[in-house]
Amino acid sequence: MGRPLFYEILQKPATSCIIGICSAIWFYIQKKGIGYAHVGLSHETAIEGHYWRIITSAFSHISVLHLVFNMSALWSLGVVEQLGHMGLGVKFYLHYTLILVVLSGVLVLGIYHILIQKFKLDYFRRVTAVGYSCVVFGWMTILAVKQPSSKLDLFGFLSLPISFAPFESLIITSIIVPQASFLGHLSGIIVGYSIAWGLIHGMNNYWAISMVGWIILVFVFSLKRSGAFDFAFIEIEPVTDPSLPSVGFLASRNGRTLQRNTLSLGGSELV
Repeated sequence: MGRPLFYEILQKPATSCIIGICSAIWFYIQKKGIGYAHVGLSHETAIEGHYWRIITSAFSHISVLHLVFNMSALWSLGVVEQLGHMGLGVKFYLHYTLILVVLSGVLVLGIYHILIQKFKLDYFRRVTAVGYSCVVFGWMTILAVKQPSSKLDLFGFLSLPISFAPFESLIITSIIVPQASFLGHLSGIIVGYSIAWGLIHGMNNYWAISMVGWIILVFVFSLKRSGAFDFAFIEIEPVTDPSLPSVGFLASRNGRTLQRNTLSLGGSELV
């Protein structure tokens, strides 16, 4: 018999909290009827200053199958929290989850920018990515380097050698979820290898707390400046000439979200 679930949760506190957060956000999205366009990350919205979407896109899932797939893989990867003797452990997990969330999102935008500017693929201006897979693929990659003999369990019945899991999961995800983002998953793998090989290193409590502070600051000010949420106690000076015509906003009926009237979504990608 396996160990009781409560014991497993105690062994993976950070993973359990993240799964709880993602599940609660999914429930809220379903209850409020929020679409991927309202929380997802795209090149076009990033250009407009919606930097908060780097965070909301990572923790949001629109499809229950998408949520279950990501959280099942993440639960298996929570073994990282128990590997303190290998230089990993809970602190390492929390510190580098921050790195994976932010850098994988920034890298996705960077790849989109190159495809748009250098290869003239305007389709990627409006592709909207949403999901935690960037982080999941990053941890798969880190564990594949640090402990290649491990196994990755998906859905409780599929077990993959962790050394090949990032690339095997790319194929499986593409089959199960046709809209799965290849570029999003690739970004997570690239950042994961950068961490595992020591190209990105040196995170400690000081830098993690500082990073959280900057994330909150940028998150709040970009929400305010983009008009997605009104913080009455924050005032931002306009940087454009008020005499020039401005692009208006279309508000949803319930007032929860705002969207530029020039925005035309071209597609979505699940990450």
